[in-house]
Amino acid sequence: MHPHLPPGPDTPYDLNTTAECFSQLQTWVEAYPDIFALTPVKRKDMSLFVNQPEYLKHILISNHEAYQKGVGFERVKMLLGNGIITSDGPFWRKQRRMIQPAFGKDVIASLTEQIKQLNLKLLEQWHDLAKQNAIINITDATNELALNIILRSLFSEDMDTVLKEAGHNPFAILTDSSSRDLKLAVKFRALTHLIADLIKKRRDNLDPERIDFLNIFIQARDKDSGEPMTDKEMIDEIMTLIVAGSETSATTMNWVWYCLSQHPEVAAKLHHEVDQASYDLIPGFEHVEELPYTRQVVEEVLRLYPPVWMYSRKAIKQDKLGEYDVMPGTDIFISPYFMHRHADFWPQPDKFDPARFETEAVKQRHRNAFIPFSAGPRRCIGDFFAMVEAQVHFGLMCRHFTMSHIDDHPIELAPEVNLRTKHPINMRLHTR
Repeated sequence: MHPHLPPGPDTPYDLNTTAECFSQLQTWVEAYPDIFALTPVKRKDMSLFVNQPEYLKHILISNHEAYQKGVGFERVKMLLGNGIITSDGPFWRKQRRMIQPAFGKDVIASLTEQIKQLNLKLLEQWHDLAKQNAIINITDATNELALNIILRSLFSEDMDTVLKEAGHNPFAILTDSSSRDLKLAVKFRALTHLIADLIKKRRDNLDPERIDFLNIFIQARDKDSGEPMTDKEMIDEIMTLIVAGSETSATTMNWVWYCLSQHPEVAAKLHHEVDQASYDLIPGFEHVEELPYTRQVVEEVLRLYPPVWMYSRKAIKQDKLGEYDVMPGTDIFISPYFMHRHADFWPQPDKFDPARFETEAVKQRHRNAFIPFSAGPRRCIGDFFAMVEAQVHFGLMCRHFTMSHIDDHPIELAPEVNLRTKHPINMRLHTR
C-alpha cells in the first residue's frame, strides 16, 4: 500500500541552505503553503517541507522522539565538531543536561556585566566616530561585538591572556570572512589546541566561585555516571557556542539597526522607552523587563530575518501529519523564514510591525507560528541569553544614537547556513 503523501512539485529536488534553494522555495511555498512532498535527486528518501504550526508542534514537541537530526548538518559538523547542534540521541541528551545550568537566569545575570562592559567600550568608540560624522559598517561592528561577548562569557579574563599571547584575537577569523567553507573549518578547528590549553590551565587552578561558561562546563557532572565532560566533548561544545552564539546575535543586531533606520516611527517609540527606563547609563540584567518594546522590535526582526532560516529532521518511526503519512527515513525540512511569513498566521507578513509581539497578540496566535529558536527539547539553549544581549545593546546605544542607512547597494539576503545580508550595511551615526 502506497503512503498517502501531500501534493508537491513534479520536479525532483534536494533541499539545501543555498540561495538557489531559497529562491525555489519561495515559488513552491506560494503554491503549497502548509506542506508539500519532494522526490529527491541524490538522496534516497522522500522529503517533506512542513510549514504549518500544528504539524511543527507534532514534529518538534509532541512526538519529537519519532524524529532525529536531519540532513545538512554534515557541513556544520566540519566547523563545530560533535557539539549539541550536531549531536543526537543519548549523547546529545547527556551533553544538553550538562550544559543547561550555564544558561540559567542567575548565570546570565552575572554574565550581563561582561555584556555591559563591552557595550560601554563600543559606546566610547561610536561617540568619537559620531563627532567625525563617520560612516560605520554596522555589519562588522555587530559581528565583532557579538564575538567578543561570547568569548568573554566563555573565558572571562582568560581572554586577556589569549589576546596578549597571540597579539590579536585568534577567533576573529570568524568575523574576517563571511564564507563558511572547508577552508574556514580547517582554520577554525586548528584553534582547538588553544581551547585545550585554556581548559587545562583552568582545571589546574580551578576557582569554583568564578562564573563563566567554561567554569560551569568543567564542574558539570553527568547525572547518571557522575563523570565530567572529556576535553574533546568540552572543546566541541565551546566551538559550537563561539560560532552559534556570535553569528546568530550579530545577524540579528545587524538587521535591527537596519530596520530602525527604515522605520523612524518604530525608532522613536524605542527611543522613548529607553529614555524613560530607570537605569542611569546602561541597562543591567535587572532592567531588561523595563524594555518590552525593545524586545518586541528584536522579535519582529527575528520573525522577518530568522538567523537559521531552514533546518531539518529525519523520521525514525512511521508517523502521521494530519491525513498524511510520514514513512521512516523521510527528510523533514522546516523553515522559520517561510513559517514567519505564512499569511494565515501573520497578516501583512512582509510589513515590519513590532506590535505583533504585544502580549495579547502573542496569546491569540499559534505558539509554533514563531520559531526563530526552534521548539521543544532541541530549542536553542541560548535564546534567553541572546535576548538579554540585544536588550542591553539597544538599551544603551539607542539612548545616544540614531543611524541613517547609506544606500550604497541594494539590501539583499544571503540565505546560506545563516540568513545574512549579502553586502555589509553602512550607517551614518548621529548623536541624539
